[in-house]
Amino acid sequence: MKRLSEERTKILFEKLTKYIGPNVKLLIERPDGLYCFREQKDRVYYVSEKIANLANTIPPDLLISVGTCFGKFTKTNKFRLHVTALSYLAPYAHAKIWLKHAAEQQFLYGNHVSKSGLGRISENTEKYQGVIVFNMSDVPLGFGVAAKSTVECKNADPLSSVCFHQADIGEYIRSEEDLL
Repeated sequence: MKRLSEERTKILFEKLTKYIGPNVKLLIERPDGLYCFREQKDRVYYVSEKIANLANTIPPDLLISVGTCFGKFTKTNKFRLHVTALSYLAPYAHAKIWLKHAAEQQFLYGNHVSKSGLGRISENTEKYQGVIVFNMSDVPLGFGVAAKSTVECKNADPLSSVCFHQADIGEYIRSEEDLL
């Protein structure tokens, strides 16, 4: 596993900042030790530095993965977050959306969130800001991009989209071979 280049580190941190803001530094400097991001075959892994140092002793062609896969870089050098990063992003999220019980299944099938399925939305959510999607019991279901700001949601048509789907926990079943 290799370190990310400066350019790729910048792209990764910009994507993470879109969802958790300045709390990105809390992912690196945790109370239980230092953590880092490593890359292997365009996939980015989040791993403790101790384990990353141990993984360096294994030949790269024999190493499948170490740590948690946060996402991958596309051929055009854009970063795409995977749902496997959800448990690390959810505690630090600034913008959150809660879904009504009836809308949970639709979101988990990969559909956008409509105003009629919106339970509540955190204050000061801006348009096109990254949001973490929860059910009403505060269980993280996935993440997306706000299609409307908090103010716009109050006056929106019930069938209009308020959140564009990015990833959800249903992907563990739908795309398990791609999530490695």
